[in-house]
Amino acid sequence: MALSFIAKQKELGELLVRKALKQNRMLVIGESCTGGIISSIITSIPGSSKVFDQGLVTYSNRAKIDLLGVQESTLKNQGAVSKEVVTEMVSGLFRISQANIALSISGVAGPGPGNLNSQKPEGLIWIAYGLKGRMINTSMLRIDPLGRDYVRQKSSVEALKLLLKLLENP
Repeated sequence: MALSFIAKQKELGELLVRKALKQNRMLVIGESCTGGIISSIITSIPGSSKVFDQGLVTYSNRAKIDLLGVQESTLKNQGAVSKEVVTEMVSGLFRISQANIALSISGVAGPGPGNLNSQKPEGLIWIAYGLKGRMINTSMLRIDPLGRDYVRQKSSVEALKLLLKLLENP
């Protein structure tokens, strides 16, 4: 399983960097549940310094508020794993960077078997992404609850696919 994720991540990362270079795009990433995996994938690709501005791991609610300007009321009313929060994360990413394409991700990676939260179960992921000055897109994923590592790796692959889709249809 791990080897196939690594190969897929590398393939998608290379495509993303190549397309971003061609389109003169600069990326900024805000991660919660993936803990920096997406930023790590992008920066592992030669040439990424020309297209990657920054990646922030805003794992705690306080970090989302302090670093990205997510409203405390949004976190309280919607929870960190919500469309509203990832949308505010992307808006914050655009405010703090010179990037013209942004992605944020938040989700429930685990605790593994036995998670009884039916409204926000393991594998629930929210992603927001968009081009600066345009509508912010969101996507909700339901990843098989096969443990933290699986959810984090799979959601990073899906996030890269969304960025590629955005670059194919700017």
